Amino acid sequence: MLGKLPSLNGLKAFETSARHLNFRLAAEELDVTQAAVAQQIRRLEAELGVQLFERLPRTLALTGVGRGYGADIRRAFEILSSATENLKPQPVKLTVSTTPTFASKWLIPRLPELTRHYPELDLHIQATERMSNFQADGVDLAVRYGRPPFGPGLAAELLFEQEIIAVCSPLLLEQRDRPRTPRQLEDYTLLHDAHNFWPEFIEQHIGKSDTAFKGISFNQTSHAIEAAIAGQGIVLANHDFVSGDLQGGRLVQAIEGSLRSPSDFYLVWPRYRKSAELTTLVDWVLSEARPAESR
Repeated sequence: MLGKLPSLNGLKAFETSARHLNFRLAAEELDVTQAAVAQQIRRLEAELGVQLFERLPRTLALTGVGRGYGADIRRAFEILSSATENLKPQPVKLTVSTTPTFASKWLIPRLPELTRHYPELDLHIQATERMSNFQADGVDLAVRYGRPPFGPGLAAELLFEQEIIAVCSPLLLEQRDRPRTPRQLEDYTLLHDAHNFWPEFIEQHIGKSDTAFKGISFNQTSHAIEAAIAGQGIVLANHDFVSGDLQGGRLVQAIEGSLRSPSDFYLVWPRYRKSAELTTLVDWVLSEARPAESR
């Protein structure tokens, strides 16, 4: 059982005064009067039967006993503070693995809405082209481009289909017609990414051509999209990645029609990993993707 403890107010006054070596500054921190602090210290010293401070003309000095007692009391208050802080609900960390383009063009613009509704979630976004391992990389949820099944023990839900459209800055079309023939397309710079859907798209919507169209290549689709927004050329991109830019007038569809890919975007997570927070995140991502699916 605990022995008889001194007054908690007296101990707090002592710890604060020991840090400042000044009753006035201690009183300001504790939001009491200087006289009240001095009185609490006198009562504590009387209760303990020892002198904790030497009262000097312009300051205070801890006695030898006061220094040792002050260090112990400070540690005790730190333990109390830490124990109290640990009582507060802690954010639940969830690691989400996505491609850089999905992160920058789809997920990040929606994060403010997610954090507003679910402030208890502590998200860690891994944006990489490398396929993360759920166990080795500690991933809770992943966005995968492909076709299920993605592996044993993994659940998968379709986010949206890979519908490729050609877009560019509206400034690029101010002095020129939208390209409908290979000859008209020669006037534009084609912006390529690692997927390089241009040959198939041109054959399907422009017509067969042996022309070597001028172009610029990027290793990230998001960079090619940004180049298109800057007026550098026409880019092929997933409709869902550029929907915000189309609505905001930063991009327009440069060529009519779209191209379907055999692979789509899926939300993937381990079936065995179940928690209310993970379910919340999965439901939110799927609800954000459904309007795109219903176009």
